[in-house]
Amino acid sequence: MEDEAEIYDGIRAQFPLTFGKQQKSQTSLEAIHNATRRSTAATAAAASSPSASKDSHNKTNEALPSVSSFSKAWLDSLRNSKSPNPNPNGSEIGPPHPPPGPVPDEDEDDDVMVGPPPPPPGLGEDDDNDAMIGPPRPPVGPSSDSDGEEGEENRYRIPMSNEINLKGHTKIVSALAIDHSGSRVLSGSYDYTVRMFDFQGMNSRLQSFRQLEPFEGHQVRNLSWSPTSDRFLCVTGSAQAKIYDRDGLTLGEFIKGDMYIRDLKNTKGHITGLTWGEWHPKTKETILTSSEDGSLRIWDVNDFKSQKQVIKPKLARPGRIPVTTCAWDREGKCIAGGIGDGSIQIWTLKPGWGSRPDIYIEKSHSDDITGLKFSSDGKTLLSRSFDCSLKVWDLRQIKAPLKVFDDLPNNYAQTNIAFSPDEQLFLTGTSIEKESTTGGLLCFYDFSKLELVQRVGISPSCSVVQCAWHPRLNQIFATSGDKSQGGTHVLYDPTLSERGALVCVARAPRKKSVDDFEAPLVIHNPHALPLFRDQPSRKRQREKILKDPIKSHKPELPINGPGHGGRVGTTKGSLLTQYLLKQGGMIKETWMEEDPREAILKYADVAAKDPKFIAPAYAQTQPESVFAKSDSEDEEK
Repeated sequence: MEDEAEIYDGIRAQFPLTFGKQQKSQTSLEAIHNATRRSTAATAAAASSPSASKDSHNKTNEALPSVSSFSKAWLDSLRNSKSPNPNPNGSEIGPPHPPPGPVPDEDEDDDVMVGPPPPPPGLGEDDDNDAMIGPPRPPVGPSSDSDGEEGEENRYRIPMSNEINLKGHTKIVSALAIDHSGSRVLSGSYDYTVRMFDFQGMNSRLQSFRQLEPFEGHQVRNLSWSPTSDRFLCVTGSAQAKIYDRDGLTLGEFIKGDMYIRDLKNTKGHITGLTWGEWHPKTKETILTSSEDGSLRIWDVNDFKSQKQVIKPKLARPGRIPVTTCAWDREGKCIAGGIGDGSIQIWTLKPGWGSRPDIYIEKSHSDDITGLKFSSDGKTLLSRSFDCSLKVWDLRQIKAPLKVFDDLPNNYAQTNIAFSPDEQLFLTGTSIEKESTTGGLLCFYDFSKLELVQRVGISPSCSVVQCAWHPRLNQIFATSGDKSQGGTHVLYDPTLSERGALVCVARAPRKKSVDDFEAPLVIHNPHALPLFRDQPSRKRQREKILKDPIKSHKPELPINGPGHGGRVGTTKGSLLTQYLLKQGGMIKETWMEEDPREAILKYADVAAKDPKFIAPAYAQTQPESVFAKSDSEDEEK
């Protein structure tokens, strides 16, 4: 085989380099992940992340000199040192003698050891002063305090060393949903569209494979996958939620209620815009929606024309107060709703249950609630609000929250809360304030200690709305944007995360080949079918009219003079019979030439001698007509 390889290389050397089949140059994974690595400032700020410790370990390894540098220094020292047995001719015969002892280094006071390190003589000796060549020895004995602190920092293992951005929206991304396998991501925005991303079919260009517009002119407020990930729910600002299949094809939309019916329990559906909606975590036929009409409704996805249950929250005064958000617990046995009056109400699904809440937390927040999240055991509830706070509630003691985290700006009604897969941490996003210099952040909190662990900068100029930590991928998703742009940031760590962003980042976009060339389709008889017929332009119509002798004839100028029947002309009538009668004198038209006053006065004498209408009625009682005299005062008035 070696002889064949040598022969091949020899023959190959006689041909140009471009001859034969070329091997594709592959980019190493290390270079790919270096391109998506977050900035050093953000990594340095993340003291508790494993990526920070990894970078510091790499820098430590880079600071250590390599074995080749020690060997070179040792050879140089041998050349400069005097040989113990010099040749009288000035040249050495044979290899140089080894040095009698360790060679001292002028720059360092520590002893330099060449070759593999000897085994440690004891457990308690301090070897910090010895410079070691080769791989480091495994730690022996109990760890030091610094190692304990470092382990304490790294125990959260937040995957945030690298980042990609799924772009495409023109406004802030307000909705996010990742299916349970982690292969497809849905993002909804205030630009009224939903974009679908597929990690398995996406390359490093990070483009969506489908774009939907559920309702024209309505913002997308929430997206939720079914438990089997074969369908997803889309909640917009309209009163009707929609169901799509996995590929983005519409399966149906729920019915809208009658807005003129006052009692909400008698309506067939929501009557105003939706605020939130979630699929049941266990049952694939049940979903939950909340609306601005002040009700929560449970639906069966197999029947879009009717609802299963209508929930009316408990109110201090009768009226319609919007339900701003809702949530299922992990088992789907409880429903939580955030009411516009600041209260949190929880219902337990049991036989014969109604609208009366089992748990009622009055005035939990001073402003609208934007997000609710149950813990896995169902004993703790997290709430997020417009009042720039996040509160932790123990549902067994609801008089006061366990902890209140303030200084969390929130300007969007879809800002949510998410747990880490092991529930050691929970996280939420922050919005940008006008006078603040900090951008959109992801804040991580310890669930057991109820304290802030870390703040991670996502965007310097955009707010962070929704967030999620996927358990299978071990990747963190955060949506952000402003009035002109929007995207979904995916944080991952190549050493901790699996699939997802790692798959599409390593896949280079396909280069265009000669086989991709497609000749433009030429239609030799384009006007044969109405499908290919062009709409006639106005210019062509004008040219066609100019060529028509009848339509292009100059119209006659209007003629002034007498006429008859609304017609004016030299013939005094357009009809032949009218012309002949006028010429014969049978039709006389003198009214145009006479004075109207004279025409009336010529009948004055006849009317006086032979009155026919009014005068005979007063002939006996009033022989001479008496007319009323005009009063100047009345006229002035």
